[in-house]
Amino acid sequence: MSPVTGAPTLRGAAVGRGIGIGLMYGLFKPRVLGAWRVPASGPVILAVNHSHNIDGPMLMGTAPRPVHFLIKKEAFVGPLDPFLRGIGQLKVDRTIADRTAITHALGVLGDGGVLGIFPEGTRGEGDFASLRAGLAYFAVRSGAPIVPVAVLGSTGRGSRLTSALPPLRSRVDVVFGDAFEAQEGGGGRRTRSALDEATLRIQGRLTGHLAQARRLTGRTE
Repeated sequence: MSPVTGAPTLRGAAVGRGIGIGLMYGLFKPRVLGAWRVPASGPVILAVNHSHNIDGPMLMGTAPRPVHFLIKKEAFVGPLDPFLRGIGQLKVDRTIADRTAITHALGVLGDGGVLGIFPEGTRGEGDFASLRAGLAYFAVRSGAPIVPVAVLGSTGRGSRLTSALPPLRSRVDVVFGDAFEAQEGGGGRRTRSALDEATLRIQGRLTGHLAQARRLTGRTE
């Protein structure tokens, strides 16, 4: 149990992973490529493109380890609030420097866990075109390697009854890339210029992985 009040637990994330497996494999046909690239132990950050609401649950159900996602506070409404907390997810206020979220995220990595981040900050084109500095900060501060993840096929049009979802039983590709360090050679510098440089380096690696994942899967979306 984490000593930080309200901190997410590995047990909760493991429960979330089980739910994700049941839902995602029950509703869709995930094809997972390169999951072996995720380190089997120790802290790691999964940097995921974000173009659909199912991207988070899809990764929770397909990643080889339980994942603690940083999720916008707007999602923690009504019964979803205790549920998301219970399965080890982290609420973050994107309008401020949310110190509680930062502390919990660094705690996950400090405990050797897996932190999931949508580095674009919000759902959009899912092409990593605009990255926020948060990913670089967590990677540099913790020393955790980053594994890029491309979720492809989640933006397809659904049926009338499920227009907010890809077609039921459709294939969704989840492609894991090679782990890399935020700063070349490790670095460790936390100055603003160093974080800006790390962000550009990360962006290059993520966009490169996305292009490779599209070639590998034949996906254009």
